Amino acid sequence: MMRTQNSKSRHGVLVTLWFLTLSACFGILTWYSNAPGRASAAPPSWPAHSKVTLDPRRPTLLMFIHPHCPCTKSSLGELAKIVSRCENKAVYECVFVRPQGTPEGWERADLWSTASAIPFVNRIVDVDGQITRHFGAQTSGAVQLYLPDGKLAFSGGITGGRNHDGDNLGADTVTEWILTGQSEHSETFVFGCSLF
Repeated sequence: MMRTQNSKSRHGVLVTLWFLTLSACFGILTWYSNAPGRASAAPPSWPAHSKVTLDPRRPTLLMFIHPHCPCTKSSLGELAKIVSRCENKAVYECVFVRPQGTPEGWERADLWSTASAIPFVNRIVDVDGQITRHFGAQTSGAVQLYLPDGKLAFSGGITGGRNHDGDNLGADTVTEWILTGQSEHSETFVFGCSLF
């Protein structure tokens, strides 16, 4: 009789510990998916001597990408939706960071292929992150939108969280800027891995 009670007591303790562990893990994952990355220190005007060319007639959108960041797949999915709504009313540049010391082609992973499938999107290899640093980007998936006069219109992310697809303020704001040349918003949080 005593053994049965001890066995039931241990079983109850194990079930409780399992439940608490599972709850803690779920809490950590939820926190992580909603924790923004570092914001860009985007220049308010298009930087002089940039290796990327500002289009003088249409807005220029830059997305900075760590080629192996799993969170950025959702950002590219949202970019595809923006492009489908805006088509060639903007120039779209995906800047893939290739850190110093990595072999040539290191950046040509799944995200490179995903970006290549989006119409109107150009891909740029950024050796040692020189372009990315020039624009002050810190987090993969960071988007900066510059108007034809070189003024920064938007800086932030275009997803609602890490690996979150669907309607969100960032994508809506970028679309609004491209289609109308104005918006009430100019920045949002970025959700992704560090670029460096």
